[in-house]
Amino acid sequence: VFALSGFLRVATGFDIGLSTKCVVIPKEMDMCHKIGYSEMRLPNLMGHTSMAEVILKSTTWQHLAHTDCHPHVRTFLCSLFAPICLDTFIHPCRSMCVAVRDSCAPVLACHGHRWPDSLDCDRFPADEDMCLASLTKEYKYLHKVLPKPACQACPAVEEFFTHKRVLEVFCDSNFAVKVKLSKKRTVFGGQEYNIECQVEFITQGSLLPYETQSMIQQWLLINENCTQRMTPTYRPMVYLLVGNIEEGIILVNQVYRWQRRDSQLTLATQKWRYHKCL
Repeated sequence: VFALSGFLRVATGFDIGLSTKCVVIPKEMDMCHKIGYSEMRLPNLMGHTSMAEVILKSTTWQHLAHTDCHPHVRTFLCSLFAPICLDTFIHPCRSMCVAVRDSCAPVLACHGHRWPDSLDCDRFPADEDMCLASLTKEYKYLHKVLPKPACQACPAVEEFFTHKRVLEVFCDSNFAVKVKLSKKRTVFGGQEYNIECQVEFITQGSLLPYETQSMIQQWLLINENCTQRMTPTYRPMVYLLVGNIEEGIILVNQVYRWQRRDSQLTLATQKWRYHKCL
């Protein structure tokens, strides 16, 4: 699915206007919605000649796009799978490929895949050529300021604890977020997760609650092995994720199963408002 061999050779061989046509980006390719245009060229830069093939081959990449591993990951992928409908094909610049690869290859590695040789960034045009440009310095700076989730070992899910122990953990942590998880079957027989994040309480410095929510959602998508463990059935489950931000990286250190009958977590969250850490 990750193969992209020879796509540049295929693209340059197209007779623009005769061999290609403009079609609406299908609803199944949600990673390529709200990116500034609604129609794509077919065949695309992957050499896919039918919409059915485009949809099938792009589904594996949609998970990576939803992790937001790089601000331009969707732009990069959609320029290949759903190129904008202009008089000529516009390739992503080499610098954009390098930036996306450096940020997203660790996410692929977390899922057991390596960055494919067919996406070797040397295949893409240099920035002085006509291509999709890389990020501005201002955008790079903004992106570096926000903490990023990373691939990590999944903490054991704790089901037996006292509220006093939970308060001690809170004191040693930067954040605690209550999440509701569920999963559903996709049309292709796979699974996707419905993640509802709710900031129960948090020590977050200058971060805003919605930023924290987004980052926790990204953590759950990147660390899919952990998310799978927390969703053994299709019934919604509630958890409390507690962790730290270390050197700009979000690390989840504790995972508590939040059950209705469990008064210890409820008690801990109530006492936290007035708790004084040692």
